[in-house]
Amino acid sequence: MCFAITAIPIAIIGGIQGFQSQSSFLIGLIFVVTLIVSFLIAYFVTRPIEHLTKNIDKISKGKLDVHLGYSDINEINHLTDSLNRVMASLKLAVYKVGVKKGEIFEDAIKTKEAFEKRQNDLLDSINGWAWETDAKGIIKYCSKNVSAMLGYKNRDIIGQNAFDFMTPEDSKKAKQVFNDASHKKIIIKNLENWNIKNDGEKICVLTNGVPIYDDTGNLKGFRGVNTEITEEKRAIIRIKELNDELSELKKEVTDLLNEKDIKKSKSINEPIKTIKLAGEKWSEQEFESVFILNENADIIDCNENMYKKLGYSKDEILSINLSDIDALESKKDLIAKIQKTKKDGNFSFKTIHKRKDGSAILVHENLQYDKNKNELKGIIREDYSSNKTNR
Repeated sequence: MCFAITAIPIAIIGGIQGFQSQSSFLIGLIFVVTLIVSFLIAYFVTRPIEHLTKNIDKISKGKLDVHLGYSDINEINHLTDSLNRVMASLKLAVYKVGVKKGEIFEDAIKTKEAFEKRQNDLLDSINGWAWETDAKGIIKYCSKNVSAMLGYKNRDIIGQNAFDFMTPEDSKKAKQVFNDASHKKIIIKNLENWNIKNDGEKICVLTNGVPIYDDTGNLKGFRGVNTEITEEKRAIIRIKELNDELSELKKEVTDLLNEKDIKKSKSINEPIKTIKLAGEKWSEQEFESVFILNENADIIDCNENMYKKLGYSKDEILSINLSDIDALESKKDLIAKIQKTKKDGNFSFKTIHKRKDGSAILVHENLQYDKNKNELKGIIREDYSSNKTNR
């Protein structure tokens, strides 16, 4: 400003004198004088403004006893008078409500800081990490516990695109889900996606969030929480693998038991017989074990040969369910077979029974239903032809 003021008379004199070399001394003198005068004016104008600005800053912090001094500039004095009137009204209001001096702003600041601390403590204590993005997916906030999941500091996460931490296939899927949520104005619930940690390891994450809109309804971004479910996801995958393996094993055993012309071993001194096909009704004389059961597949009575062959006492065998000794059929499967038996009169199948010591027996089992007695009977014959049976 000082240089601008100085340039004005210099330009005028220069124009009058035609910038002749004889006037150079005069121009220089005027320049120096004008510069000094400009600095003096600026000093006396800006100093009261700076002083007034500092006092206003103190007032904003709750100090109502600030003295607003006057200056030689009328415009600044008018502003000072206005502020004094505002302070007088504020002091009167404070006096009437009984609030102590300084408490108004200080308490508000303390309350705000306490609320922010509680909020941050809560977000940092959850099992996962809280985040907020803009409309393009750029992370604008994330809680500190992101480091426990992804290995990054939260300051390193902020400014990055949230979808860049996902695997390419899950990133594409997640973008579509977020886009649908923003257009339909719905929450994002239990979105599974695989994230990549800073060391390259993949973890499975469950994302829950909501879209955020401004007052005009335009999308501002998203806010939510990511929770790691890697162990649970791997457990589900492993259970599926085990079920597939069990189904394959069960199929192999069934195929083995369905081989034609299974012959009885000579170890029990009986003539070789051909086992009847499933669906035929067998007599008790052709079998070694007989038992009675209820519709829940509980064993309620049996002959001596059954519990001895399985290594139990009679009391023990009568206290268990048929599924407890069946290595292939679940309780649900056996109940279904019982229902079919009640409908058709009898039902035959091949399975594996478990002894008390853990060894196994390949058997043929026939369920029969006596409608008149309302009695379910089971008769069992061991398959001696398989060399894979554990004795």
